[in-house]
Amino acid sequence: MHRSIRFAAGLIAVVAASLFAASLAFAQATYPSKPIRMVVPFPPGGTTDILARAVAQKLTEAWGQQVIVDNRPGAGGNIGSDLVAKAAPDGYTLLMGTVGTHAINPSLYARMPYDAQKDFAPVILVAGVPNVLEVNPSLPVHTVQELIAYARANPGKLNFASSGNGTSIHLSGELFKAMTGVKMTHVPYKGSAPALADLVGGQVQLMFDNLPSSLGLIKGGKLRAIAVTSTTRSSALPDVPTIAESGLPGYEASSWFGVLAPARTPPAIVDKLNAVIGAWLASPEAKEKLASQGAVAAGGTPADFAHYIASETVKWAKVVKASGAHID
Repeated sequence: MHRSIRFAAGLIAVVAASLFAASLAFAQATYPSKPIRMVVPFPPGGTTDILARAVAQKLTEAWGQQVIVDNRPGAGGNIGSDLVAKAAPDGYTLLMGTVGTHAINPSLYARMPYDAQKDFAPVILVAGVPNVLEVNPSLPVHTVQELIAYARANPGKLNFASSGNGTSIHLSGELFKAMTGVKMTHVPYKGSAPALADLVGGQVQLMFDNLPSSLGLIKGGKLRAIAVTSTTRSSALPDVPTIAESGLPGYEASSWFGVLAPARTPPAIVDKLNAVIGAWLASPEAKEKLASQGAVAAGGTPADFAHYIASETVKWAKVVKASGAHID
């Protein structure tokens, strides 16, 4: 009798496993069969949002299923990222992650609500973006050296905005402070858009913003670009020097953005997403569109992105330590 019960229980388990495997295979084969949510852990208007909407549009066009951008700002991107980390691993909740959410925050925050590497399945690196050191035009500086001289002559009078604690925008400013010894007050916002509004309005004097979200304001004369934070000049602002060539050799603090899914998302679904987004990023259309916004199209495999996140985490840990920045 007991043997029959054990046999029946084993048979049920085998059948259940087979049915689960079959349903999983069907789900992967028919993916996507309903709308997808792309979480942006910052407000609308910033570079993360701009890139997420571009990717969402391409996925919608490719599959005929709407990809809805869902802005969930707060805590330097941790709130929106945590939401995705804890979502069902079925491919219907994605994240536009950043260098902040996945390489800086683990070293900057004393407590993290998620593990930036273990709780996510990297899909693809979308773009690399230089930050731009920009000032309100009323500030009487036009070069990095003039800014340093002004800051030293006016200690404590300069406020630099950021899109939030822990973002590359914040750390770009902290690294600048550490390398120059100037004193500036950090003013964090819940995204680039509100920070830029106050910068244009003169409530703060400068910012190290992601180039795509500031390019229009710079070209429109509402902000003055002083330098870019990358190792080479940006094709979008070819006449603007790098901070390194402006008297701070070794300075570099660029940003990047990429799509991630919750950990344990089936590889077949991750590969489907990677293929569609990767094909778009490799197209002349994408390269030209992103370049015009100050971004450089990326791409690669999910494994490439995973390795990149790991290496960037090590790099930014050193930057955080050197800057002395820390958030409890």
